[in-house]
Amino acid sequence: MDQVAPVPFSIADFRARAAAQAEVQSGDEFGDHRFNPGHPRLKHIEPLRDAAVLIPVVDHADGATVLLTKRAEKLRSHSGQVAFPGGTIDPTDPSPEATALRETFEEIGLDRDHIEIVGRMPDYVSGSGYRIVPVLSVVRPGFSLMLNADEVDAAFEVPLRFLMDPVNHARDSRMWNDLEWFFYEMPYGGQRIWGVTAGIIRTLYERLYA
Repeated sequence: MDQVAPVPFSIADFRARAAAQAEVQSGDEFGDHRFNPGHPRLKHIEPLRDAAVLIPVVDHADGATVLLTKRAEKLRSHSGQVAFPGGTIDPTDPSPEATALRETFEEIGLDRDHIEIVGRMPDYVSGSGYRIVPVLSVVRPGFSLMLNADEVDAAFEVPLRFLMDPVNHARDSRMWNDLEWFFYEMPYGGQRIWGVTAGIIRTLYERLYA
């Protein structure tokens, strides 16, 4: 009997793609510099700070979604921006996966009992000086969230189908010290997904769906 291919943008399809992603080759580096080769901003970010984020893909029968947050407006850095749950890796964290799970619970109250880690993507270097480990996960529906108002103003889901469609990946830029800085932008439902978050999403598309 022929094996039936997973339904596009289902959790089964996402799992298969995450498991089959190409190994990172020596010299492969992912991050904002891929969109801004040779930019002077990138010469001032050493040493990099280690961080991890969770990419929470929610298992809905009618198509998987990605859970994102909107950072609190009162935060001093990256205030009001759309982000994956995550943060700096603490010395006491046994792994980047542990960091991602801890930060997710602290920020939005998503219990790890609903989360299954299914892999990770290559490190993503941000223009703001972080080396970010994107941790891939499947989230079982039926969870309830409790947002930490000191860190997060909102949490929302975006269809994986939308995020993995390159038609929705717009290139934009802004000036940085009189030099142009390029980034991706993926507006959805009144939310502006851009910068590092959009860059990680674009990398996810290039490695798993392109």
